[in-house]
Amino acid sequence: MYFSVISIEDMIDRVIKFVFFGNIFVGILAVALSLETAVQLAIPFNNTAYYLLLFFATMAYYTYAYINVTVNSQHNNPRTQWYQRNARFAKGNLGASTVMSAVLFVTLIVQYAGALGSLHWAYWLIIVVVVLSVLLYYGLLPRSFMRLNIRNTGLLKAFIIGFVWASCVNLFPIIMLKIQHPTNAVDPLFVMWFFVKTFMFCTVNAIMFDIKDYAEDANKQLKTFVVRFGLRNTIFQILIPLLIIGGLSMFFFAYYRHFSVLRLLINLLPFALSLLVAYSMYKRHRILYYLIVIDGLLLIKAICGIFSMQFV
Repeated sequence: MYFSVISIEDMIDRVIKFVFFGNIFVGILAVALSLETAVQLAIPFNNTAYYLLLFFATMAYYTYAYINVTVNSQHNNPRTQWYQRNARFAKGNLGASTVMSAVLFVTLIVQYAGALGSLHWAYWLIIVVVVLSVLLYYGLLPRSFMRLNIRNTGLLKAFIIGFVWASCVNLFPIIMLKIQHPTNAVDPLFVMWFFVKTFMFCTVNAIMFDIKDYAEDANKQLKTFVVRFGLRNTIFQILIPLLIIGGLSMFFFAYYRHFSVLRLLINLLPFALSLLVAYSMYKRHRILYYLIVIDGLLLIKAICGIFSMQFV
């Protein structure tokens, strides 16, 4: 009986690490937040191929980036050790997700080739800026072309992560919708407020992750918020004001969308939970806590955003 319990616990531990270290959960988050965008803005869903592309591309990007970091890292942590023990699987996962992303991308390009030519230049500008930010975040462009690595920019890092995530899950679905249905119109004011809400939420999420890397970033002299201002000041002077900005953006969005009090409270729940998690950062936690709880806040945000629309 004892051995059976250990075996079950070990299996559960393996599954959890597979989902979170293997970046499957982060792919699910990208899709869930994109679905929330469609529901909250009352626009049609994109086609299935788009959501699959988003899932596999997100998983491929984070897997490639972390394999890169692991190879060059001198610090051991559970995620690094997992990648070292499962190097063959990680490379296979990267290869499979990259191939799936490429196939889906080409399929969408061929399917909507005609509509791409008539896409407004403002949408192309957004795509170029976001894709460039994604490539520069881990210095994925050839060094002969550009040596900039946004991940080493300290204070800007969290805001760039927030910007990229908000763009991918709020703006890209709208751009894809314009490609599929050029006549479909979305109120830019609604989009702006919704984008700011997501941008602030994802930025806070990224700053809380920096708390996890405090010791390593301090050794590298990477001036993240927590390294420069300390833990208490980061929570009270950075995280809480950003959450307040995101919450106010939600209030404006709710006012113009005529949300009921119940719908507003459901949408504000993730911000309240983020405050509680921020306070919990005073204690040091295992890496899976950050991956499950902090990333889990993004899933809660998506679920609350979708669920709240049932009370129209």
